[in-house]
Amino acid sequence: MDVSITRMAVSDNDIKGANVGSAEFRAWESKQAEDELRTMGRKSLVSYGLYATKGFVSANLAQGTQFTDADLNELWEAFANMFDHDRSASKGVMACRDLFVFKHVGTDTDLVQREKQAMLGCAPAHHLLDLGRIIDVPALKGSGKTPRCYADYAVTQHLERMPKGVELWRWDFSENRLIKA
Repeated sequence: MDVSITRMAVSDNDIKGANVGSAEFRAWESKQAEDELRTMGRKSLVSYGLYATKGFVSANLAQGTQFTDADLNELWEAFANMFDHDRSASKGVMACRDLFVFKHVGTDTDLVQREKQAMLGCAPAHHLLDLGRIIDVPALKGSGKTPRCYADYAVTQHLERMPKGVELWRWDFSENRLIKA
């Protein structure tokens, strides 16, 4: 939604060296054309939006760094709480509503080989992350109305579509940790 905004007050506190509100400033202001004292603009607003954010952590690339499982757990916790301590007018009441994590675990019976499979991934990222394939978020539950809250969406997990060697985990907000879906 686009709305127009008009500033009716002069924003420059240093006009002709006068203090805003002083007699000198009021005299200067009365001599100005009315249109010169206003600023017109537009502001875009989204009354409700459901955003999907996607990210990747490469276990194979992390081997060469000091990135640990504890770091990975902190990353998931940061994603789950990313809007809670960063409020602003532009973000309003944004919140993480769901966090899904695909974990590659491998399929081989040999544990060493299984670990290698998991490091390189058992399915392409786009097969896991394409909306509707495994995680489905229909726009509405059939009401025909414009969605105005999270309850207007039906988030569905299609575990039967999961590739072999991949597990789906979901953030449990009450326990503040990932649990297997």
